[in-house]
Amino acid sequence: MIPRYSRPDITDIWTDAYKFQRWLEVEIAVTQAWSEMGVVPPEDAERIAEDARINVEDIDRYIQETHHDVTAFLRSVADSLGEESRWVHYGLTSNDVWDTATSLQLVAAADVITGQVRALRDVVARRAVEHKRTVCAGRTHGMHAEPTTFGLKLAVWVAELDRHTERLQVARDTVAVGQMSGPVGTHATVPPEVEERACRLLGLRVAEVTTQVIQRDRHAFFLSVLAGVGASLEKFATEIRGLQRTEISEVAEPFAEGQTGSSSMPHKRNPELCERVAGLARTLRGYSQAGLEDVALWHERDISHSSVERIIFPDATGLLSYMLHIFTGIMAGLEVYPERMRRNLDATQGLVFSQKVLLALIEAGLSREAAYAIVQRRSLQAHGDETPLLGLLREDEDVTDLLDDDALEALFDVEAYLDHVDATFARIGLG
Repeated sequence: MIPRYSRPDITDIWTDAYKFQRWLEVEIAVTQAWSEMGVVPPEDAERIAEDARINVEDIDRYIQETHHDVTAFLRSVADSLGEESRWVHYGLTSNDVWDTATSLQLVAAADVITGQVRALRDVVARRAVEHKRTVCAGRTHGMHAEPTTFGLKLAVWVAELDRHTERLQVARDTVAVGQMSGPVGTHATVPPEVEERACRLLGLRVAEVTTQVIQRDRHAFFLSVLAGVGASLEKFATEIRGLQRTEISEVAEPFAEGQTGSSSMPHKRNPELCERVAGLARTLRGYSQAGLEDVALWHERDISHSSVERIIFPDATGLLSYMLHIFTGIMAGLEVYPERMRRNLDATQGLVFSQKVLLALIEAGLSREAAYAIVQRRSLQAHGDETPLLGLLREDEDVTDLLDDDALEALFDVEAYLDHVDATFARIGLG
């Protein structure tokens, strides 16, 4: 993670000090499990739990000699102990420690990210309620469709964030597993009972069947869920970017005092925060792809995944945490312009009410085809001549023979589009 896109809560989880401390927790848990099984003397297990330490500088120095992270780590741990150090790593292979500790790191990262998603959801929900009845143009294919409300747009995001919270919990559970099954997963040097006891001490479930590694489909799924959250953030940010365009100007992301948008054009107020979120989402999807590439390893294990994961686990969790932080700030400070929304809605001369007219003519006795032809003809005329659709319909005998003036005017009441807004909000638990 580069500092520009880092958040301390995640960065700390992927430091060497944090990682090696998790390795030590795994070793201690296994030693305690062996002690419960009557293999390791209780006093040795107790001394290991109380006295075992790691020194990151020593580990780094030992790695230069051993070219092996785990043996360097074990030497550092042995430096802090006496004869009881012989029980550390008893029956284990490197990935029994490494993969299980990585699970602890991923769980910690998932907890941070889930908390951030919930915090963002709360901010978006508050803004949705605030603008529950703020009328604006709905757009399909980039064109005016029918009236909606800005609050309904945000309510869609609230429900989406709720789904991501559920997916993150599933992803967390998927990687919250440990293994101590030995060099090829047969438990030949460490029985299942030791594995089960150690994992229980660590707060992890046992990965039911393993080779030398926890299978990487778990990690690929985890990364895919992170990428999915990022994709939604990009979707949200893209909507804000679109609505901030000069010719629309319905919302604007926060703009700090003294901030500049361009080195050459002082008038520019660019949606650079939303653009940053959109750009980082692309990178996040790349990490998801890399995770999928790591699923296929040779036989019981190779090391091709290791170099990839040293990058993608810290960066994927770190980038998403940063994106959530940025976008939560955007939503908290988002400037909304209801009057501009209404002017934009009115700019199409009432075309957004065309379906209401269509349905009224059908109810009055016309076939759908005949009603559609009338409304389409008058709508195209209104658009081309920049003339109110209601006025053109009032001059059309095919319409006035079926609908009187009061009935026609009622079809152009924007409030009729808000009748069920409360019901939609209630579905997602918003007032």
